[in-house]
Order: sequence, then structure tokens, then C-alpha cells
Amino acid sequence: MPDSNPTQTELEPIPGKRYFTIGEASKLCELKPHVLRYWEQEFEQIKPVKRSNRRYYQRQDLLLIRQIRSLLYDQGFTIVGARQWLKGDHAGDDAKQYRQLLKQTISELEEIRDLLKTVR
Repeated sequence: MPDSNPTQTELEPIPGKRYFTIGEASKLCELKPHVLRYWEQEFEQIKPVKRSNRRYYQRQDLLLIRQIRSLLYDQGFTIVGARQWLKGDHAGDDAKQYRQLLKQTISELEEIRDLLKTVR
């Protein structure tokens, strides 16, 4: 059954890479790069690796960015409210984050299954 909330979208699974450029992170989180840079200033939890004046995001960064995106865009939090929510006890028990992790794990297992099928 499709979700009736038009702002709530299903994001594609995060590929099995270690680092993602800001462009890749932007596409995976459906945000513009300038929004990611702004959120780095607003949310201390977002800490991309910076090398040669370039940002590289890791999987946990993308999951956190997706969580923030959901708080702001889907659930109607303000930036201050989202910041407080992330610092509170609620940050670890959000069902949406668990669903995203499950989807990611399923996607990775399907990739492994497909690889195993080609080896046979």
C-alpha cells in the first residue's frame, strides 16, 4: 500500500562502499550538496572525512543524514528540534532507522546471492 504522505519517499539502498563523495551522498539522500554542507554546521554528529579539500562520507554518515532528512522533511521538526531529538534518548530507537538498516542488509544479501549465482 503506497504511503499517502508525498514527502516521505523510499530512498535507494546505500551501496557497499566505504566512502562516498558529496555528489554521491547528495544523490543517495536526495538532497542538494549545499544542504549537506549546511547540515554539517548545524549537526555536530555529521563528520565527513576531509582529504585534499574534499568531503568523503561513510555509511553511518549517510544513515544519520537520512535520519535528519526524515525528521525535518517528513516529521516536521525544526533544525533546533531535530538537533535536540538526536541528542536525546529518541535517537537510538527510531523505527525508520531500523527499517532502513534492514533494507540495506537485504540489498547487500541479494547482491551476494546474485554473485554466488554467477559463480556456479
